[in-house]
Amino acid sequence: MEEEDSESQLMYRIERPVYDEAFLRSQLLHHRLKSTTLWKRLLKHFQCSSDKAKATVLNFLPVLKWLPSYPVKQYLFSDVVSGLSTGVVQLPQGLAYAMLAAVPPVYGLYSSFYPVMLYMFFGTSRHISIGTFAVISLMIGGVAMREAPDSMFYTLDANGTNSSLILDKTARDTRRVQVAVALTTLVGLIQLAFGLVRFGFVAIYLTEPLIRGFTTAASIHVCVSQLKYLLGVRTRRFSGPLSAIYSFTAVVGDITSTNVATVILGLVCLIVLYVIKDLNERFKKKLPIPIPGEMVIVIVSTGISYGLSLSSDYNVDVVGNIPTGLLPPTIPEFSLMPHLLADSFAVAIVGFSMGISLSKIFALKHGYSVDGNQELIALGLCNFISSFFQTFAITCSMSRSLVQESTGGKTQIAGLLSSIVVLLVIVAIGFVFQPLPQTALAAIIIVNLMGMFKQFKDISVLWRISKIELAIWLVAFVASVLLGLDYGLLVAITFALMTVIYRTQSPESAILGHIPGTGLHFDVEYEEAVEYEGIKIFHFNSPIYFANSDLYVTTLKEKTGVNPELLQAKRKTLKKHSTPSLKRRAQLTEQSETSNTLSPNHILEENGNSQVEDALASDSGEGFGPVHSIILDWTLVCFIDSVGAKAIKQVIKEYAGVDINVVIAGCSRILLSQLDALEFFTGLVTEQTVFPTINDAVLRCQNSYWEATQTVESSI
Repeated sequence: MEEEDSESQLMYRIERPVYDEAFLRSQLLHHRLKSTTLWKRLLKHFQCSSDKAKATVLNFLPVLKWLPSYPVKQYLFSDVVSGLSTGVVQLPQGLAYAMLAAVPPVYGLYSSFYPVMLYMFFGTSRHISIGTFAVISLMIGGVAMREAPDSMFYTLDANGTNSSLILDKTARDTRRVQVAVALTTLVGLIQLAFGLVRFGFVAIYLTEPLIRGFTTAASIHVCVSQLKYLLGVRTRRFSGPLSAIYSFTAVVGDITSTNVATVILGLVCLIVLYVIKDLNERFKKKLPIPIPGEMVIVIVSTGISYGLSLSSDYNVDVVGNIPTGLLPPTIPEFSLMPHLLADSFAVAIVGFSMGISLSKIFALKHGYSVDGNQELIALGLCNFISSFFQTFAITCSMSRSLVQESTGGKTQIAGLLSSIVVLLVIVAIGFVFQPLPQTALAAIIIVNLMGMFKQFKDISVLWRISKIELAIWLVAFVASVLLGLDYGLLVAITFALMTVIYRTQSPESAILGHIPGTGLHFDVEYEEAVEYEGIKIFHFNSPIYFANSDLYVTTLKEKTGVNPELLQAKRKTLKKHSTPSLKRRAQLTEQSETSNTLSPNHILEENGNSQVEDALASDSGEGFGPVHSIILDWTLVCFIDSVGAKAIKQVIKEYAGVDINVVIAGCSRILLSQLDALEFFTGLVTEQTVFPTINDAVLRCQNSYWEATQTVESSI
């Protein structure tokens, strides 16, 4: 049986000369001749043709790719069911998340209609549900509160006997809407500009631990902000650093003024909705469509509020006036935009990051691809165009996207139908939801964020797999909770970039040995890995640049156990002590004149060198005799700059001073091009010292040492 296994095993045999870079360039590798000039390539790139124009239009309007071939019989029913189900969820969430954005609830409905309809034309994902999202809404609310605080809108009560101050809520809400709309316009422009310059790759800097830590912190902010609505406590809304702590302290400090009717209704809504969500999760395979828990809560609580007159008789806060119909387009307040630029970048990046991450998840699951740059353009257009119709910034929602996908949605036709559901409410029956208690909306928001609190489990998982990623998660969470979402995101991104620098400054390195008979090289920590006699193979898995070039040199000397400076100093000391006296030198001179022997200087040199090498063997050989060659394994070195190149050339020169040959193995062609540009191959470092594999380098080092040994022996 073992013989059959060995016979069936694939074998790898090859016999060839030892190659170095000089041979590869002169004999083996030749660049393809470019058939066109740079000018012709530029003309070809910018020339217009019908095919190129068609491809551009199709890329800009992805709907034209799939809508003409839309399989009505196969997809329409599923999309209708999915669209209605998603619309039923989108309606209460739009009302609820408007509270987070610090604008009247009807603007949440506007934000659940226009962007959803636009995304169908420009988006590349078939399953995400565009619209209001808790984290983005909270970020917008923080900006609106900062730019239009309550303190700006207190006026004297002309009818009051004591000339008391009253809050002009109408003026305040109008100003906050202007701030939210101006911010949304900027967000749209930034996302659109990023998409047009193919800047979709910026999402890679928002790593998954960073996003999950950030969104978990945002959930804390959202829940704290909803406590006053859940309890019926009237406290001011805080923004900026420590706003979550201030808000929580204010609610606790005024807990004695809790409205009992509000608390009872809110807790009942919260428990009922949580139970419905749990049932949907437990029986999702048996239920044809999820139970629309949010809509149930909205309808029932609105009916109870209207029937029992909760607003007038029990002082329960309700949604209030919801104007019927759509607003005419208006131009945003451009004068506000200079103050909102930094915030708009934060909202734009977080919104895109949430959208592209969910888009890729669904695309991978259903076997299609999404274009990150086109997603930026789509979100940018949705935000920019919709802002003229009084909406606030949007992205995709995780909970609604799961509803849209799990109920059988196949395309963005489902999204279009969900927006039509919202439109019907806006133009026809919006007034029905005026008695809707705000505590019910707070319950909807809190329950929908339960999934995000499960992200605390990431801590134990990341502790096991990556301490650095755990640090990113914790920094993103703590910074966002304490400093606010805007500054917290900035701190988290900065820290994540610092970890990249840390990893390149603290890379893994090792001395490699070979496993006999395999041609493979591994860390000598493996007992099967054996070092070559007199050769050290140094492996380094990071770029070599200004930030870690000194570390590279230091680690090289430590790992190999060969420090050329110490060897040079010790060699000088030993040579000094091994120099013969003048009398002995005279005797050697007489012997050389009367016999056919070596010259006294030669004898002196040989004796001195022999003593030096014997003395240094224990320092540099670690039991294998003196080290005569060092191989730098650059298989994983992907980049080198001028500082790194100078450091490498300097250390090669230092080792050459103590008769240790240093060669390089495993360079990629890209890295070699960088070395050429840096004029690396001059002086001691030539193309003959660079080898394509470690095996080539080992054979050349062994052969060179053997030839040098034979030369010395023959001269003696």
